[in-house]
Amino acid sequence: MMTEKSEMIFGVRAVIEAIQAGKEIDKILIKRDIQSDLSKELFAVLKGTLIPVQRVPVERINRITRKNHQGVVAYISSITYQKTEDLVPFLFEEGKNPLFIMLDGITDVRNFGAIARTCECAGVDGIIIPAKNSVTVNADAIKTSAGALHTLPVCREQSLTQTIKFLKDSGFKIVAATEKGDYDYSKANYLDPTCIIMGAEDKGVSYEHLALCDEWIKIPMIGKIESLNVSVAAGVLIYEAVKQRGFATEE
Repeated sequence: MMTEKSEMIFGVRAVIEAIQAGKEIDKILIKRDIQSDLSKELFAVLKGTLIPVQRVPVERINRITRKNHQGVVAYISSITYQKTEDLVPFLFEEGKNPLFIMLDGITDVRNFGAIARTCECAGVDGIIIPAKNSVTVNADAIKTSAGALHTLPVCREQSLTQTIKFLKDSGFKIVAATEKGDYDYSKANYLDPTCIIMGAEDKGVSYEHLALCDEWIKIPMIGKIESLNVSVAAGVLIYEAVKQRGFATEE
């Protein structure tokens, strides 16, 4: 099978070949009752990868394409994802004082794109997302980011818990933005290598990840609504960190 459009591949063999060729794949949709021998080969190839797989009714795939999809559709990523464990030593070798944003359970692509745009403008060194239950870098996200996602490193990780532990072992301070925060965000210190964790608007940062954080901070709410849009909240925190570090400008 050939690609129906630039960011989609359909057909079991075509998807297997794309994975084996090392193509960056955002997600794969597989019909729930797939039984073929070739599908078993697909699952074997997927084992150990970070590619999110969704088991869906065949009707959903039929709505995407009427071609001979064989119950499998893969979406090709618009970017190349990076690994935090590779990016951190590179940044240190470059003499950087890294600032990361980690997105815990954020699924809205427009919020993601808006956060990426702020990160790029503010000189943030990378965004970290989980492989499952998360946004991916699709066309909508890139459009909302005003192209920032073409240049800003995005690290997709199997386990945010292990990534947080790695960052702490590498000398990072981990700061969670949460309504349970101990104090005002402006009282935190962002001068060291720092990773700020933003959670989904409905659930916030997970308790598992909160337990690993060095600080819990909050943005004071004066009005009647309990929380800011997550992309706005991220912008507030990012620019507080930038302000404390000093606004570095090109000569």
